[in-house]
Amino acid sequence: MDAEHDRWMTTALDEARAAPDHGDVPVGAVVIRDGEVIAARHNERELTGDPVAHAEVLALQDAAAHIGHWRLDDCTLVVTLEPCAMCAGAMVNARLGTVVFGATDPKAGAVVSHFGLLGGAPLNHAVEVIGAVRQDECGDLLRDFFRARR
Repeated sequence: MDAEHDRWMTTALDEARAAPDHGDVPVGAVVIRDGEVIAARHNERELTGDPVAHAEVLALQDAAAHIGHWRLDDCTLVVTLEPCAMCAGAMVNARLGTVVFGATDPKAGAVVSHFGLLGGAPLNHAVEVIGAVRQDECGDLLRDFFRARR
């Protein structure tokens, strides 16, 4: 495992741990540009009542605002859970350079579990994918959250 990916996943996990404070699923995401975190968010659907307030979408929006334009081709998004179809679509539309994720999502993952949306054709952009970074730790965070809710 790349030491930088491990380091950034620590930050994403810290974000994820904040989500249950307001009833949200613990998913965290950070956007990296030139070795610096430019955006860090966690899920906020329950908090805001916004169906698209996934950590990845919020982090992409913040990163674009920070940079001053929508093209994030020189950025890496690090997220604790494999992105869903909506988030993967946002990454393609943002022309994201790379996504690094932790746990796979066998139910809704759209990167490796289903669809392969970041692979390019027939879409107009491919995003480099690096998966399974601290997969067990990311998965345990989610399992613990859902176990406590049952």
